[in-house]
Amino acid sequence: MADRFDEWTPPEIEHGKMTKWLWVVFRPENFILGRKTDIGCFTAIFAHHGVEIGDEVQIGSHCSIYSLNTEDNVAGKVTIGARAMIGTHSTIMPGVTIGEGAIIGAHSFVKTNIPAGALAYGVPAKVIEHK
Repeated sequence: MADRFDEWTPPEIEHGKMTKWLWVVFRPENFILGRKTDIGCFTAIFAHHGVEIGDEVQIGSHCSIYSLNTEDNVAGKVTIGARAMIGTHSTIMPGVTIGEGAIIGAHSFVKTNIPAGALAYGVPAKVIEHK
């Protein structure tokens, strides 16, 4: 059976311009995108201090990923491990690592690291279950 990502190719990414799937990256020179990753429309990625997304990650629509927060001068690389899932309308703050296979529920505000295999959600996101 064919995988919907069998023909996956990396998107063309230009600073501040929507990809053909309607998501955007600022500072793409600091952005690493894993293979077969699916990012939902209207997601914004602010990679000023680095954002790395692993292979086969799924990110819902309308998410925000920040490696820089000018309100409180916090900056740091964001890392999302392979096969992690980020629910729609979630926000990930600077310096956060989301472990491999972790699941973040919709509308979550992630400001601390989430371990591999964990289920976390809420505002702020808290680990609810860990495999």
